[in-house]
Amino acid sequence: MAKLNDDGQWIVMMGFIISIIILVLAMIVAESALVGKTTSESVLEFPKTDLQDLRALVFQLRSNEWEDLNIQSYKDDIEILFLERKNAVVSYHNESRKLIIHFNNGITIYNEEFEERY
Repeated sequence: MAKLNDDGQWIVMMGFIISIIILVLAMIVAESALVGKTTSESVLEFPKTDLQDLRALVFQLRSNEWEDLNIQSYKDDIEILFLERKNAVVSYHNESRKLIIHFNNGITIYNEEFEERY
């Protein structure tokens, strides 16, 4: 009998292997673009300026007097302003030279503690 020539089978098998490798690489590239997009969106959604505004307001009141922070009318005004303009729930507490600030806008929850040291 004549010997069979199986070189063509290797060419077809290498074609299948290369096409599968290209398919896997294409899936990896597609996933990496999606991950990069969601990461950049979460960075844009972080309310850095809102937090800076809240900190500045509270620290401005704190610089006047520590007792001013506990006046209920200030707290109510700050909470109403942030709820109406920024759609965020904020609160702060002043406990024996320790200031606790809480911010929640439904997407981001941020808590900060500041302790004044002498």
